[in-house]
Amino acid sequence: MPSKQPPMYLPQKRLLESLGERLRLARLRRKLGVALTCERAGISRMTLYRAEAGSAAVALGTLVRILSVLGLEADLDLVARDDTLGRLLQDQELAPRRRRPAPAPS
Repeated sequence: MPSKQPPMYLPQKRLLESLGERLRLARLRRKLGVALTCERAGISRMTLYRAEAGSAAVALGTLVRILSVLGLEADLDLVARDDTLGRLLQDQELAPRRRRPAPAPS
């Protein structure tokens, strides 16, 4: 595991921030407090705060537990469901790139 995470690009940061905002709004619409949400998800307040802030350090499993508390875990089934690019590549039958064999040691 690298000691330092690679930097995230701005569009990726924005995606995480908007996900965090949607999680916060979903929690508020359900009138769930921070303490109750944390208790049901089995996480700390700081972890919920980071998730709602869109931190990249929050594990996917933690996000799944938060979604489950909010009753939104079925939305994960929609992620990458329609792989448009993958299907286009498959339809074009592009052969995968192959690496050159390493030169034999002399």
